[in-house]
Amino acid sequence: MKKQLIALCFALLPCVVLAAPSNYPLEKANIDLRDKAALQDGARTFVNYCMGCHSAQFQRYERVANDLGIPDELMLENLVFTEGTLIGDHMKIGMRPQDSKVWFGGAPPDLTMVARVRGNDWLYTYLKTFYEDPSRPFGANNMLFPNVGMPNVLMELQGRQVIGCKAMPVMDGNTPKRDPLTGETIKDEQCDVLTVLPDTGTQTEAEFDTTVRNLVAFLAYSADPIKLERHRIGVYVLLYLAFLFVFAFLLKREYWKDVH
Repeated sequence: MKKQLIALCFALLPCVVLAAPSNYPLEKANIDLRDKAALQDGARTFVNYCMGCHSAQFQRYERVANDLGIPDELMLENLVFTEGTLIGDHMKIGMRPQDSKVWFGGAPPDLTMVARVRGNDWLYTYLKTFYEDPSRPFGANNMLFPNVGMPNVLMELQGRQVIGCKAMPVMDGNTPKRDPLTGETIKDEQCDVLTVLPDTGTQTEAEFDTTVRNLVAFLAYSADPIKLERHRIGVYVLLYLAFLFVFAFLLKREYWKDVH
């Protein structure tokens, strides 16, 4: 029994190390798995910006196409870049693990289940909080995952984000303070906040937020493709059990009516 407990502790150790705890506050992703247009956009972002290093090897191109309403021809033409890949193949990458260990110090993890491991809000905040850090091997660091061994692959869209000075609302707990006369939010300059340098990205702040939200939505779908179906069936199951309970209660009362 003692040996089993020790083995369990060592098995959980990598999860603890990789968690990289941070006190940085999480932003709400607010994804909608029913929005197929958002999921399609997220799939496009994933294939173009993530699949160079990260696979989704427990997901199939055909399943994604069917679930998101993408014709097979368009899927193969626009979202499959590995030569010889068939529509029924898994979403694997061409990078060899031995090469990635040399380039990155470790093989980039598969992202099929990352939304269930990390959570949607964690992923949303993580993807938005990369910033320039010349001391890091890839020139980027992350507020939520300090010293992460990953480049800022979305910098082209977001722009160059740095830690700098910015006027931020003065908070009273979780509520911004307001001027009692004008009602406007009171702001104070802080010099330890993330700031995107103007005109360095191809998207506005709102557009980039939408892109990241759609990417997280796709990762959430990939981690649990039948979530909406499970919820739909669950409603019918609960209604059936409630209906059955009425007859079970009446039957129980009939059996016990003569028992004193």
